[in-house]
Amino acid sequence: MKVAVVGATGLVGNEILAVLAEYNFPVDELILVATEKSVGKKVNYKGKDFSVVSMTDAIAARPDIAIFSAGGGTSLEWAPKFAEVGTTVIDNSSAWRMDPDKKLIVPEINADQLTDTDKIIANPNCSTIQLVMVLAPLHKKYGVKRVVVSTYQSISGTGAKAIAQLDNEKAGITGEMAYPYVINENCLPHCDSFLDNGYTKEEMKLTNETKKILDPKINVTATAVRVPVRGGHSEAVNIQFENDFDLAEVRAILSKTPGVTLKDNPDTNTYPMPLFAKGKNDVFVGRIRRDESQANTLNLWIVADNLRKGAATNAVQIALYLAEKKMVKA
Repeated sequence: MKVAVVGATGLVGNEILAVLAEYNFPVDELILVATEKSVGKKVNYKGKDFSVVSMTDAIAARPDIAIFSAGGGTSLEWAPKFAEVGTTVIDNSSAWRMDPDKKLIVPEINADQLTDTDKIIANPNCSTIQLVMVLAPLHKKYGVKRVVVSTYQSISGTGAKAIAQLDNEKAGITGEMAYPYVINENCLPHCDSFLDNGYTKEEMKLTNETKKILDPKINVTATAVRVPVRGGHSEAVNIQFENDFDLAEVRAILSKTPGVTLKDNPDTNTYPMPLFAKGKNDVFVGRIRRDESQANTLNLWIVADNLRKGAATNAVQIALYLAEKKMVKA
């Protein structure tokens, strides 16, 4: 199988290569793609150096799968060109997520929607993925009516420039700013750009993508906050159900959900944290408790490595599903 990774030199691109190796994905020919200034640069995969090539050279190679993590503008321009030569594109950007003709996929939830005619497949937003991984089994059992989510999102979600900003601030160095304010020892209630309704794009992604993946009738409202954590997004989530629930049953359901790890024991200070989620592919959930102010309502805390399940892992899992179902050459 020919596999292209577009944006191979970025933070998510590096994680995609790591996850491909960990999952032992059947790569016969690896094609690494990045910006023109990176063409010729060497990137290591499984102990072997590969040279970065241009978009046009990658398209000419006609890969079976292309995993994109190079920004929305790049995806809008180039994903259709890959699709035209028969490549199945799995795109990490926001470019195609809300396109009514494109599938928005979390494999554990809705991979069965995919067919071999889907040539551009959207990977959801990082904060959406970890949220719906927990909501999906609970919605199936109790019927999710409304969700209030507050995020605590790591700077790696912004990229290498944000990590450099935090490192510079900790070292007392004046450098390039990824954010409008200092991030060290600070929290910014500002993820992505603001919209006319007063919400940010990140907040509306949580709303719109959750509806598309799970159920358009679910009401979602969000506040997204950037925190000085290098990796791992956290979410405080309040879920109102149509039907009442039993806490022990909620824990049992989540403990049996593929891709979800339950960490929920206050007696031993066991709860999810970015510290423990780093480098792991699961979504972690804990602090599960009844909202005593309102009927049929649950509070919980969700954490995941945003570069893993929030991006690279989910994309590779989609590719694995396509290969296993013979939707691409295996």
